[in-house]
Amino acid sequence: MNLYAERVSKIDTENAFKVGPYIAEVEKQGHKVIKCNLGEPDFALPKHIREEVKKQIDNDLTHYCDPQGILPLREAIASYISKSRGISVTPDRVVVFPGAKPPIGLCQQTYCNPGDEIIYPSPGFPIYESFIAYIGAKPVPLHLREEAGFSFTGAELEPLITDKTKLIYINFPSNPTGGVATEEQLSEIARVIKKKANPDIRIYSDEVYEHILFDGSVHRSIAPLMPDNTIIISGVSKSYSWTGGRVGWAVFPTAEEAQTFKNLNINYFSCIPAYNQMGAKVAIESPESPAEIRKMVTAFQERRDVVVSGLNSIEGISCQKPKGAFYVFPNIGGVCESIGAVSAYNSLPDEVKAKTSPSTLFQMFLLFKYHVASMDRKSFGKIGTAGKHFLRLSIATGIEDLKNGVERISKAARDRDGFAAFIKEGKRLS
Repeated sequence: MNLYAERVSKIDTENAFKVGPYIAEVEKQGHKVIKCNLGEPDFALPKHIREEVKKQIDNDLTHYCDPQGILPLREAIASYISKSRGISVTPDRVVVFPGAKPPIGLCQQTYCNPGDEIIYPSPGFPIYESFIAYIGAKPVPLHLREEAGFSFTGAELEPLITDKTKLIYINFPSNPTGGVATEEQLSEIARVIKKKANPDIRIYSDEVYEHILFDGSVHRSIAPLMPDNTIIISGVSKSYSWTGGRVGWAVFPTAEEAQTFKNLNINYFSCIPAYNQMGAKVAIESPESPAEIRKMVTAFQERRDVVVSGLNSIEGISCQKPKGAFYVFPNIGGVCESIGAVSAYNSLPDEVKAKTSPSTLFQMFLLFKYHVASMDRKSFGKIGTAGKHFLRLSIATGIEDLKNGVERISKAARDRDGFAAFIKEGKRLS
């Protein structure tokens, strides 16, 4: 008898965390690593939020609370979503989670039976894809094309929708590409879903990067176009640089659905710390918050411009300028060819090839020999991605480190002999 249930072997992970031990290994050797792997803002939690949390701890708001989320926070979320999305939201439709990640898997478990189909963007946040096999559903990747700015149209979505489609994930601004939706695009997507999908389809609208926008871009949600079908997801991690606070939320189409997820919270988490929830309430409502967000976004935009310009100066690399989030997603296909990563990959044994890719080989070479931590293309969706060579670089680190990182990438991209020696070592290839 096997120790583990069969489904355990089917769930994947988020490679941004998997790279952590590799980084520690390199640092243990005395090297400074430029960390462009994690999606975590490098700014301090704003003072007004931090002080609210401290106050609530001093007030002993440290005990069990409503598993759905404390009412003051749900009221704040409902009011904010109502005003910002132009729809009517009541607190009984809001559920607070320990971050914006748990609803990804919980929605799949709740809405989908084995054999049901789930559409998700690829490249996209890795947990969209990794959890699907675990619940026995069918993954249906919506491949985002570089030549289309890593976006998609209703016409591209339409053939993927069948009578078995239960969930459709969309993410704007997007991770890892920084894509931002237009009003026309969302209107067309909504039209196609209404035409092709079952009436009870659920759209998982991941809007966690809603405030991280550049060049005057405006956040738009599909929720006003399909309020009866859309689940709106957001949280405090990205907008307020509070990844450790673990406060996220979902706004469901109905109060009945919210009660179902409240019950899941009871079974999985009991509740989210009330003192952090009060901090989240202040984050949403305080007049001090917009200025803090603008300060962070201004810095991200400056970094984006520097990194994109630097990457585009490297032969074999091309990089689009993202309109949101805090990542860049360069095409390294030319480097993978010139440095020998494609030929090295093709020569690997099948069991090794299954675990890696040409961009993964360059990612590992870049980390272990040039000490820049990045993420490869297959970290953001594995199905149907052969021949697509990209890296994701987080710009959530200091601008001087980013400049240094680009210089190291430039050197690595020209180091064919060093890469050949790295492959010959046969270590850390995946």
